[in-house]
Amino acid sequence: MRFVAYRDEDGAEALGRLDGDRVHRLHDVRRIDHEVTSESLRDASADGAGTPLDGLELLPVARPGKIFCVGLNYRSHIAETGRELPTYPVLFPKFASNLIGHGAAITLPPESEQVDYEAELAVVIGRGGRRIAREDAFDHVLGYTICNDVTMRDFQYKTHQWTQGKAWDDSTPLGPVLVTPDELDPGRLAISLRLNGEEMQSSTTDLLIFDIPELIAVTSQFTRLEPGDVILTGTPGGVGFRRDPQVFLADGDVVEVEIEGIGVLRNPVRAEA
Repeated sequence: MRFVAYRDEDGAEALGRLDGDRVHRLHDVRRIDHEVTSESLRDASADGAGTPLDGLELLPVARPGKIFCVGLNYRSHIAETGRELPTYPVLFPKFASNLIGHGAAITLPPESEQVDYEAELAVVIGRGGRRIAREDAFDHVLGYTICNDVTMRDFQYKTHQWTQGKAWDDSTPLGPVLVTPDELDPGRLAISLRLNGEEMQSSTTDLLIFDIPELIAVTSQFTRLEPGDVILTGTPGGVGFRRDPQVFLADGDVVEVEIEGIGVLRNPVRAEA
């Protein structure tokens, strides 16, 4: 099944099941957050007539309490950074206020001159747990979606910690849909990013150094994962900061992240007013 978060005609948040090009609003679940479970999402009743997807204002498909991002998780990205191959996942946070939906503008803050893109597969948790065993990890997954882990490089490298380069408000697209685990194999998906129609990143998720079960096991070792929490699994090579010449997002650009079996996350880029 596929689900989208959106605003209804009254401006309220809503969650709907996507069938073809029509969205059937769920009656019992308003959004994917700490109260949702795989069972409640699957069993929720839905509006029969539905609404056309085209024209809806889509929201970030999840409202997570915690967002865990994984750096340096594709060999191609590690090679372009000149770093050593990690033996343990590099983790850093983002926050719910950073997220925007499909079609919303990625905001370029006036303080940064090096705003970069990063295509990533995102995992949404559907069953909470602490110290989740690797072999049980997929039992805790609600579904998968797409993220563009937008990064302000000039702020990221001010210190050895990355938060100030990663956690800008209204910068990080998440969506457009959540796809339940029965519909795809997350370990064998093509992932790519296009900037103004030109392909900048291209890889497959079987090239992740730390796979999804490992990331869930490692993260849940030090904190309890809750429904709605999101894990961003890392980006492949081709980021703008490591290109020669460097490429950064500019006002008027359009960025598209495509992941096989999920779809395309498309966002314009706008300078902050």
